[in-house]
Amino acid sequence: MTFDLSPAASEVILFVSALILLLIGAFRDEEPARILAPLTSAALLVAAIIVLGQDKTRAIGMGGHFVFDGYAAFLKFIIFIGAGVAIAMAGGYMRDQKIDRFEYPILGLLSALGMSMMVSANSLLTLYLSIELQSLPLYVLAAFDRDQLRSTEAGLKYFVLSSLSSGILLYGCSLVYGFTGTLYFDRIAMVLHATNGVSLGLLIGLVFIIAGLCFKLAAVPFHMWTPDVYEGAPSPITAFIGSAPKVAAFGLITRLLVQPFGPWTGQWQQVVMAISVASMFLGAFAAIGQTNIKRLMAYSGIANIGYALIGLAAGTTEGVNSVLVYLTLYLAMVLGTFGCILLMRRGGEYVETIADLSGLSRRRPLLALAFAIFMFSLAGIPPLAGFFSKLYVFKAAVDANLTPLALLGVIASVVGAYYYLRVIKLLYFDEPAEAFDPAPHFAPATVAGLGALAMVLFVIVPWPLLVAAQAAAEALTR
Repeated sequence: MTFDLSPAASEVILFVSALILLLIGAFRDEEPARILAPLTSAALLVAAIIVLGQDKTRAIGMGGHFVFDGYAAFLKFIIFIGAGVAIAMAGGYMRDQKIDRFEYPILGLLSALGMSMMVSANSLLTLYLSIELQSLPLYVLAAFDRDQLRSTEAGLKYFVLSSLSSGILLYGCSLVYGFTGTLYFDRIAMVLHATNGVSLGLLIGLVFIIAGLCFKLAAVPFHMWTPDVYEGAPSPITAFIGSAPKVAAFGLITRLLVQPFGPWTGQWQQVVMAISVASMFLGAFAAIGQTNIKRLMAYSGIANIGYALIGLAAGTTEGVNSVLVYLTLYLAMVLGTFGCILLMRRGGEYVETIADLSGLSRRRPLLALAFAIFMFSLAGIPPLAGFFSKLYVFKAAVDANLTPLALLGVIASVVGAYYYLRVIKLLYFDEPAEAFDPAPHFAPATVAGLGALAMVLFVIVPWPLLVAAQAAAEALTR
């Protein structure tokens, strides 16, 4: 096999950009972060454009360890856009908190490079290395506000628990390699097709790999780090951690289970269903008593990963399609919600308590409207985009004869609606709290406004996303 780099054109762009930006940051004397953040977002935008222009025909590179196809192109595009938006809306907050250091955009760019490699992984070696490339910058970012105890604690918790998950993942990879004799996904699929019955050792290896990947997804029972990291990390970094990395991890686990382990759908399906149900219900019930908006979003993220896993459990092209639609809309909802959270500033200090939103509609009606749209959409209330994202995964489960799983998802959605509607009740029906400062920065307000608009417009013009997701799903499953 040749080490062809052409399928990895966007990754090469990101890697070279990271090196150049690092040199600029090291040698620029005055406020390097102010110029690096927009340059980083521009580099991610260029990478996204390159992905759009590449031939979507399946291509293998890097000696067989890397694959580029329509599925990878779809996920890379939304990862690059999501990471670029998260970095772009962080600048004002970072300057206000006096942590505006040039390392942030570069670390975000390197993490995005790892995410891009994850969705193009074609071997167990690439799987592990890309996850580590994605994760290592995130540990540093979580502890970026090093003068704050809760930020350094968040980074330490994330690092320690993620190191444990990496060990579990690596052990699973070693078992799969030991029982199949190959690292490559294509050859693993051939071995499984040729094997009569189920190898217990290989099945255990697969379970360990799923466990390691579920930590990256923050799925139950590997979710323990999520609320503390979400609360402790600076808000724009929480937005980064809770958006694009989730898409990348889900893209990787979907490729792994559908392609090399596709012949064993009946075996891994039970594991995915159990994780899905546990995530949905723990996220729904644990969020009820939360008073911090970022912890609420953490448990909301756990529950939403559970809903997305319903589509994966279907194990069909329609299931993969529903997952891609769900992930795209969820990315928009998360970034938009954090755009609103970054506008919660009073007396020059950023606030995070849900009670601070009381009566917001009377003082900042547009901000309250955006918040309400995101809460309704996350709750799955029609006719907003979040309703259709859940509808697609439930439909995929029903069509795959997993109706009980879909019904459990509906029940969990009803429970979860309580805490979303509680926020809306505070926004519109409670006595006004002290007014927030006027929108201090343009980027978060823009992200919140455009995200809210997207939640509404999806109902009117859904076909661009649906057509693209269908083509990507077919590229993976054919």
